[in-house]
Amino acid sequence: PAVGEGRTHALDGCCVVTVGRIVGFQEGVIDMSGPAADYCPFSKTVNLCVVIEPREGLETHVYEKAGRLAGLKVATFLGETVRNVEPDTLEVFETKPIFEQAAMYPDLPKIGYVHMLQSQGLLHDTYYYGVDAKQFVPTFMYPTEIMDGAIVSGNCVAPCDKVTTYHHLHNPVIEDCYKHHGKDINFMGVILTNENVFLADKERHSDMVAKLAEWMQLDGVLITEEGYGNPDTDLMMNCRKVERKGVKVVLITDEFPGKDGKSQSLADTCEEATALASCGQGNATLQFPVMDRIIGTMEYIENQIGGWAGCVNEDGSFEAEIQIIIASTIANGFNKLAARGY
Repeated sequence: PAVGEGRTHALDGCCVVTVGRIVGFQEGVIDMSGPAADYCPFSKTVNLCVVIEPREGLETHVYEKAGRLAGLKVATFLGETVRNVEPDTLEVFETKPIFEQAAMYPDLPKIGYVHMLQSQGLLHDTYYYGVDAKQFVPTFMYPTEIMDGAIVSGNCVAPCDKVTTYHHLHNPVIEDCYKHHGKDINFMGVILTNENVFLADKERHSDMVAKLAEWMQLDGVLITEEGYGNPDTDLMMNCRKVERKGVKVVLITDEFPGKDGKSQSLADTCEEATALASCGQGNATLQFPVMDRIIGTMEYIENQIGGWAGCVNEDGSFEAEIQIIIASTIANGFNKLAARGY
């Protein structure tokens, strides 16, 4: 069957984690037993770590590609072991072709998902069917394609909101929309777009996102981003233009208001952004105790996002902002943090 069709077997609760060192590469920390474990989804999974040591002089992007492919090959090998095993549970997900889907639940609001992929440069890459996301324009996807692995991560954004390949496969926005599909919403599918560097590209792609939302005759969309700072502009452009097409928008993102919580949480805003679900803020600090066993290296803690010069103590413990933890504030809701209004 094609990607997104047929039957897919998954080893639930099992992950392949590539571990290594890339200078300037913003990977993060997975705490399996300490206080940070509550902030990281991978503290609850069985993790097979593939430790990669590059030879001297290897270019960074070559090393990243080798590490990414090594992890995928190991995951493929593991997956093959359950190809012919009868699963413990079966779940069914279906999205029909656009007009057929619209007619299936005519009395329910038509809801779509605008999925923004990190694509802002070298080591900020995401792959759509193997193609660098910088190279495509916004397009329609069946949600089941994403669940089947059509999108693979290869980026180095801040650890806290890095969308790993695992998170693409288990996207909570897609899973929750399917839970409500046919009950209180008609889940029409995914508008896939990227995050651009130049303003002209941001303008063009947000125009196309809005046009697709209009063509799909959506009543509402959920929009998620990956990363923060510069991508906040893409997020707000998508919000503003989709809203102006008469489509209601709910944003899902995380916040960075500084350690004292008093700074502006997002780098950009628009007046149309009236509904936002926060996945927490990444500037809060946490004490990381000494560990008996470390897989990987501690030598980059002070240089990583969330760390600072002098944050590591002589005994190996350290203090850092929670944004140093993989997926602690991931901006699609695959975490435990939120903001509450009073």
